[in-house]
Amino acid sequence: MIHPHITDALKVPDLVRLTDGMVLLRFESMKIYSALAAVRHLLDRGTVRPGQTLIDSSSGIYAHALALACHRYGMRCHIVASTTVDTTTLAQLEILGATVEQVEPSENLKLDQELRVRRVREILAERPDHHWMRQYHDDVHYLGYRNVADRIAATSPGAELTVVGGVGSGASTGGLVERLRRRDSSVRLVGVQPFGSVTFGSQEHHDPEAIIAGIGSSIVFDNVRHHLYDTVHWLDFTHAMAGAIALLRDHAVFAGLSTGAAYLAARDEARRHPDRLHLVIGADTGHRYVERVFARHAEALDPAALKPVEVAGPEEMTMPWSRTTWQRAACPDHWKEPAA
Repeated sequence: MIHPHITDALKVPDLVRLTDGMVLLRFESMKIYSALAAVRHLLDRGTVRPGQTLIDSSSGIYAHALALACHRYGMRCHIVASTTVDTTTLAQLEILGATVEQVEPSENLKLDQELRVRRVREILAERPDHHWMRQYHDDVHYLGYRNVADRIAATSPGAELTVVGGVGSGASTGGLVERLRRRDSSVRLVGVQPFGSVTFGSQEHHDPEAIIAGIGSSIVFDNVRHHLYDTVHWLDFTHAMAGAIALLRDHAVFAGLSTGAAYLAARDEARRHPDRLHLVIGADTGHRYVERVFARHAEALDPAALKPVEVAGPEEMTMPWSRTTWQRAACPDHWKEPAA
């Protein structure tokens, strides 16, 4: 097949068998699927028009995906970027035609995210013709994962399936499982969180290394549907690193920290439920983690020696790894953002 645009090739994930009870859903860059479907849907509905500027904030992976989608559909792109965006991503964004501005360095992630959102609002006040994509809040970002879910269902008919992935904005795990449960309500969802994230109540726990990009947040994300999750794992940086190194060492898969964390959680879930097929979401490759993670491979912990502490809920969690049975509970009211 000859693809009409590079995004059509990059968006499609590969299914890789890791063990009899575990399969990796490996994306080159997961949010390309989401950004493409969102932009196409907005164009088809007339919400945006060709050539209009789409704007959002990002710490990296979504910025790249949105820039690619804008290139694909003839849109302009403006990114309010975190200071954590690496030079490789910045260069690609600029060459793809996106305009990029980075907020001032912040002492913590919460302030960084708040500064980015504030700057987006300032730009929209000045340029009301820009369209804010709101990747964390607009459920249009769920749409792209329907096709992925259909592919999973077609390749694993009859399997008792458990999806394991970083929660992040909620769109990937949520989009996949909502679609899969239309066929089979017994599909389980295991969400992976870093310590320091408000999404599942770990904001009072501080990881000395850093919050793991892409799977947690210091602000409330409306796209996270808590009632979809059966189980939640909280892992620190060293455990995510152990998972990423083990995935490369044992299976030759070079993937990012969120994938490493999901792989470690899936190993634990597979020991508990050996009768089920565990699908690990691999959101991106490991390239942006070379210095921070892979160059330090000699420091990596042995995954075989690691296991989570079982807790009744977020109030009992303890570092470096905790697990709770969430049981598809709704988001507690006191976790929700007060109405503006």
